[in-house]
Amino acid sequence: MPAISEIISKLPGTKTSIFSVMSKMANDHNAINLSQGFPNFETDQKLKDLVTEAMNNGFNQYPPDSGVHELREQIVSKIKLLYGKSYDANTEITVTSGATEALYTAITAFVNKGDEVIVLKPAYDTYEPTIKLSGGIPIQIQLKGENYTVDWDEVRSAISSKTRMIIINTPHNPTGTILSEKDMLQLQEILSDTNVILLSDEVYEHLIFDKEQHQSASKFSELSERAIVCASFGKTFHNTGWKTGYCVAPEKLMKEIRKIHEVTVFSVNHPMQRAYAEYLKNADNYLKLSKFYQTKRDLFLNLIKDSKFTYTASKGTYYQLLNFSGITDENDVNFAERLVKEYGIASIPVSVFNINEKDNSQLRFCFAKTDDTLEMAAEILCKL
Repeated sequence: MPAISEIISKLPGTKTSIFSVMSKMANDHNAINLSQGFPNFETDQKLKDLVTEAMNNGFNQYPPDSGVHELREQIVSKIKLLYGKSYDANTEITVTSGATEALYTAITAFVNKGDEVIVLKPAYDTYEPTIKLSGGIPIQIQLKGENYTVDWDEVRSAISSKTRMIIINTPHNPTGTILSEKDMLQLQEILSDTNVILLSDEVYEHLIFDKEQHQSASKFSELSERAIVCASFGKTFHNTGWKTGYCVAPEKLMKEIRKIHEVTVFSVNHPMQRAYAEYLKNADNYLKLSKFYQTKRDLFLNLIKDSKFTYTASKGTYYQLLNFSGITDENDVNFAERLVKEYGIASIPVSVFNINEKDNSQLRFCFAKTDDTLEMAAEILCKL
């Protein structure tokens, strides 16, 4: 039997994720890991107890492929409470294996060979590989300035007869910025006479600061009719390893998404869905999160206020960008690597997410950490 002589990669230019690279370096050098986006504190014991209870009550076999009905009903209630939009739990909600699967199924369901998808850069690094796997063409638009604002005229100009989808992310990873109501209304107007699908990545919807309001695509009547909104329980409730998320969309879109979901993972862990369904009944479990994380953001920024880093306070997510141009003229990748090896602290260089790896001398730090961890990290940063 002949050996396989040649492998033709579907993603020939794709490198190992920067998150994996920096986390491995952090482990190798025993560094404080403020790179990958995960909390280093425990999820609520009540939620863990609910998982155990569900297991003990026999919910250990396949759940419905679209998700446990009780959980889908709670998602509907949450969206109605927060954004005033009513979705149908039976036909417009699907529970997914994390938000990444929601994004994957949404792109795969609608993007065909030659279709164009507008991606605002910097962007989460799964968008473009998934577009390419479907034969689509990413159309990159760089967000402007160190505060990463959208040039909506540029977005309008990028839309053509080949445009199938546009992807937005608010609150935004990696920059910690948010889209305003004015931004969303401009987007709504731009898309009004098109057949473009909106994919809205809203995994940090409950992590928004300074009394700002999250502007979900679900809030805007015309946008919601073309929008697929993706969300994450793992990011929300400090348990990223549980890999549970969901997406919501009008029935005509969700019908196609569920086809891909069914042949990709079929269904999602049953006992955890039961636990989330019960946990969501108390709205305080998600409404209190903005205050919780703003306290951590403010602590981190106060601890580094005398450092040589400069910054604009994050408006959402649990990430903070720090500008290091007052410390070194190294590029951000080299500086990030040196911080791990020589100082024992890991971050994410932002240039890897930008068009042509545009370098604004910024690193991303995750502040979803215990106060002790933030204090140790700040002590290092203040010495630079």
